[in-house]
Amino acid sequence: MSEREIVCEDLKAALDDLRGQGFRVDLIYPADEPHTAVLSKGDDESVRLTTRPGASAPSDRLPPFVGEFVLTRPGSSAGQGRAGMLYRDLIPSRLGGRYIASHISIPEGGPVADWVHYHRIALQMIYVRRGWVRVVYEDGGAPFVMHEGDLVIQPPEIRHQVLESSPGLEVIEISAPAVHATYADHQLELPNGSNSGRIFGGQRFLRHVAADTPWTPANGGEVQETAVEIATSGLADVRTVRPLRGEALSFGGKHGELIFGFVLDGSAMLDYRGLREVGPADAFVIPPGHSWQLTHPSPDFRLLHVTTATLG
Repeated sequence: MSEREIVCEDLKAALDDLRGQGFRVDLIYPADEPHTAVLSKGDDESVRLTTRPGASAPSDRLPPFVGEFVLTRPGSSAGQGRAGMLYRDLIPSRLGGRYIASHISIPEGGPVADWVHYHRIALQMIYVRRGWVRVVYEDGGAPFVMHEGDLVIQPPEIRHQVLESSPGLEVIEISAPAVHATYADHQLELPNGSNSGRIFGGQRFLRHVAADTPWTPANGGEVQETAVEIATSGLADVRTVRPLRGEALSFGGKHGELIFGFVLDGSAMLDYRGLREVGPADAFVIPPGHSWQLTHPSPDFRLLHVTTATLG
């Protein structure tokens, strides 16, 4: 199938036009601010639609990790992402292109203009901060609803689809590598049954339900643990952290790569090479091997804490 290129100024408008002509989206990238899509019609017509004709296609190889301290605050405008979602970039440097962390929102709610798709990634996690979202996964049984504090691990190339959401949905998504494509699967219809033991690229699909998870002592406070470390074969660990009687939360110098925090609620003082106040929707990255603390937490303080090993 030959492929022709169309350069446009407005990708969404051009996509809508081609869909109206009977084309379907085969892939689009990047998710947070798409600039290129490939569409096809029948077996003999393919179009590469782009606003950046010189941009290179995503690579399946992981870029080298570049560790650094990062602190981002809410307030910057969110970019228009795939399927009408708004994306706020939480790690602008992308740590050398190794990771992307996004604060994604759907202000209006309702049905989501998504399709069955997958990603060629090394790691991907979705955590619900506000509202609810209904999703469906390959071999994951019937569609289900994720609520605040719930998360999923999306292993490499698992097919999935976002179906609908509440107004004001907010999720945190972390993926590696930072730039990756969204590939459509036009053949598979979801749901397609259940196979909880299936392995995708060395990982298992994981659905973590916060309401079913007890709080246990750790880090000088309390945490809701997850089974992320098991599901990812040791590549990542995710927990929700809260203080106990206003005591400081202490974190040792963990080795590996990503050490990421997102303030879900409340405020505290981040103690890492100086004191900085952090509040709702602030995000930070600590370089590997360094100890840090969160002191003077407010009673309602909650933190999403994500760490990774060295990715292969």
